[in-house]
Amino acid sequence: MVLARTHEKVRPATVDAVAGLEVVQLRHESQLTSEEYVKQRAWESASLEHCPVHPEGGCGFARHGTYPRVGPPGMLIARWYCEKAHVTFSLLPDCLASRLSSTLADVEKVATAVEQRAASIETVAEELRPDIGVQGAVRWVRRRVAAVANALKALKGLLPDVFGSVEPTLGGVRAALGVVEVLPAVRESVGAQLKAMPPYVGLGPRHFRGERGQRGRQHGVGADPPSRRRLLRASPESSGRHEGVAHGRRDEEAK
Repeated sequence: MVLARTHEKVRPATVDAVAGLEVVQLRHESQLTSEEYVKQRAWESASLEHCPVHPEGGCGFARHGTYPRVGPPGMLIARWYCEKAHVTFSLLPDCLASRLSSTLADVEKVATAVEQRAASIETVAEELRPDIGVQGAVRWVRRRVAAVANALKALKGLLPDVFGSVEPTLGGVRAALGVVEVLPAVRESVGAQLKAMPPYVGLGPRHFRGERGQRGRQHGVGADPPSRRRLLRASPESSGRHEGVAHGRRDEEAK
């Protein structure tokens, strides 16, 4: 199974700033696949009954055209603009991942391949992304696997009565829900709590709970960077200082 390359640069999933405007992404409930959504131009029938900020009206809330996704090809996202709040709202269909130019189905295929793998993750990554180097392919895979794992952990916390005893894996949730594609079903199950679930499934912040602080301290894939002690030892100034200390010790011993 080889998945087409997807670009990481995407539109925001919750609130962000674009040309001085806030952008809020909301869920567009839809059972269509990405291909069906494009073929039927379903963004044209997408609708928001009122402004999410001013439900009473009077804010100049109106349709604001569409914007294109990098992928799938031909995909457009419907959006609206609140003149009073200077906020743009867009509707993300259930077939699409948030903060990633891909579909939830493709993300799930990657995570399923890793979950069910008989070989190393490097082998799986090479099979999925033969068009790039191994390290890049592994990073590409791990980003998707981590996002799915975070979403399934969040699912247990958001709906403990339903998923508290379910193993937070695609296989476990698939069996519990009795569905083929897990991630769109998870998005539907969470419903109004999507902002509390991290992307690519939810519409919450990019970093889930303590993940932001941990992420900043983690190194990327590759050789470990040299420690500060090793760098000091390697510097000319440090070498001269150590040599001076060594000579001083020998002089003291000679006395």
